[in-house]
Amino acid sequence: MIGMEILKPVAVLAGWTLVMWLWMYATRIPAIGKLPKSNEPGADQGWTGAKLEGLLDPRIQWKAHNYNHLHEAPTVFYAVALALALIGQGDGLNAQLAWAYVGLRIVHSIWQSTVNKVAVRFLLFTLSSFALMALTVHLLLAVFHGG
Repeated sequence: MIGMEILKPVAVLAGWTLVMWLWMYATRIPAIGKLPKSNEPGADQGWTGAKLEGLLDPRIQWKAHNYNHLHEAPTVFYAVALALALIGQGDGLNAQLAWAYVGLRIVHSIWQSTVNKVAVRFLLFTLSSFALMALTVHLLLAVFHGG
């Protein structure tokens, strides 16, 4: 079908998000299990990510931070990519931009979850954002100007 190539990077990014979910819990659950136990009633109830920030090693939390990031800008990517596919504009350059976006987001995830040097992380985020901006401009042009 015309315009459907863009669905491949959409599927890969959705799958990658689940990989990050697994990585987050594979590291976080054992770390939580090693925390000192409190005998106070309700001490282990209602925990949030914010409370864990002060309790867990930052390297453990980096995976959770990235998992959260995969629910921010990528939601715009999903909407734009699906709209481009729907109107038959998901092939060619748009598919290549989508692959660039997904590749950069995956590298961003790995970087943030392991090294987490902010300058490189920001560069990866910025480059992926440029790809997303280009896709969005293409969608706007296609929707409002028929091309």
